[in-house]
Parts: sequence; structure tokens; C-alpha cells
Amino acid sequence: MEEKIKLIWDFRGVDCLHIAKHYQIHLNEFISSCKVEYIDSGNLIINESHHTVYLIVYKNDMKFFRDKLKPNRGEAII
Repeated sequence: MEEKIKLIWDFRGVDCLHIAKHYQIHLNEFISSCKVEYIDSGNLIINESHHTVYLIVYKNDMKFFRDKLKPNRGEAII
């Protein structure tokens, strides 16, 4: 089974929920326009002042997404 990477964008502050939702829209538009393969995307509420948007991709595609989208961090998924 191929290794997966979770690319993560962090949003913090008073308006982080709205900003994260807006970023999710743009992320979905990018994925649709490029017609690239990905596993999952979504957002998570850490607390009221910290929200994240994530994109799970295969490791061999990670550099393409990383270079184009500039995530804050990434995590290997086992």
C-alpha cells in the first residue's frame, strides 16, 4: 500500500472559521481545475480560534501539491 501524506493549512484568530471555509472552496476549485488525484480533503475545528484545512494525497504526488499550494505543514498517514 502506498504511503499517504496529509497536507495541512492552519488558520488562527477571531475569523479563522470563515477563512478556513473560504480556503476550502479555493482548494476544491484547484483540485477540480487540475483534475489531479487526491484521497480526501476537509477541515477540522481544533478550538474556536484554530481551524485547519487538509488535503490527503499519495506520497509520490506530494511535491506537486506542496509546491503549488504551500501548506503550513504535513503529516505522514499510516
